[in-house]
Amino acid sequence: MDVAPRAGSRSKAEEEHAMGDVMKLGCAGVHVLDHLVTGIESIPEHNDGQVVETICATAAGTAGGTALVAARLGAGVRSIGAIGDDVFADTLLTLLAREGVDVSGLVRKAGHRTSASVLPVRPNGDRPAWHCIGANAAFGLADVSGELLRDLTHLHLGGPEFLGGDAAASLLARARSSGATNSVDVLAPGDPGMLEWIAAALPHTDYLLPNHEQVLGFTGADDVVTGARALVGAGAGCVAVTRGARGAVVVTADEVVEVPAYAVKVVDTTGCGDAFSAGFLRARSLGLGLREAAELGCATSAQVIGGLGTDAGAYTLDDVRAFAATADRLGMR
Repeated sequence: MDVAPRAGSRSKAEEEHAMGDVMKLGCAGVHVLDHLVTGIESIPEHNDGQVVETICATAAGTAGGTALVAARLGAGVRSIGAIGDDVFADTLLTLLAREGVDVSGLVRKAGHRTSASVLPVRPNGDRPAWHCIGANAAFGLADVSGELLRDLTHLHLGGPEFLGGDAAASLLARARSSGATNSVDVLAPGDPGMLEWIAAALPHTDYLLPNHEQVLGFTGADDVVTGARALVGAGAGCVAVTRGARGAVVVTADEVVEVPAYAVKVVDTTGCGDAFSAGFLRARSLGLGLREAAELGCATSAQVIGGLGTDAGAYTLDDVRAFAATADRLGMR
């Protein structure tokens, strides 16, 4: 079985997907139920209360959020991961399933709580968080059967740190041996120790999808391009870095591509990185180049940042493309 080629070239699988507009995406790893609260002025003291504007729940996480958005973009998506045996698990399953995500790969772990977060959203879109790791810590290779990987064209691993580098490498290699390309998105903040923990997975990674803080923290580099090149040197085939309001930069062994973000009103930044991942990977499945993929990733992220939560709004791949075309025409970048 051929290994997917590096440096942004299209693999055999991607050529076939482009011809048939087919993507069967497995999103493995971190699945979270986010609870978002808007209208936050401050955290009440003692036993005081505060009336807020909105409290809502959404499926999220480096695997769960990417799964949700990719399904909206027309990919066939299967979630693979661990959830608890609580009511939060029921809610998370419902939220994903109603977006068309196949949730048969989410395993209930008895005695564990479903991973969840509470995020008070500030007026500028920032959102500090309280987080319960829950069942994500119990996810392991034994939870990923060969049947779950067999028909995938791409495997996205969100949160490889929960598996560890050796186990993550094994999972990525299994996906490749089945003919799929793969990608990795790290959940933890940038830290050199974290990079060491997952280093074994990088040579098995076609696309690494970090944010700029992670790149700088992992590598100690002074700029994102230098840091991304270091990660390519460590084995990743392509590093696509999100930079918030500055857009994205994509680095391979042969090229550097920078694209600006779209100028939209920021409501909530929750899930923007996951939305970029979904848009970028969906574009690559359609045979688009690295620049076009980064642009579609940024355009998809713009849909999420303008609403509340990862599932903000309602859009299709055609809607995102139309938004990008209109925004480019109006100079919104």
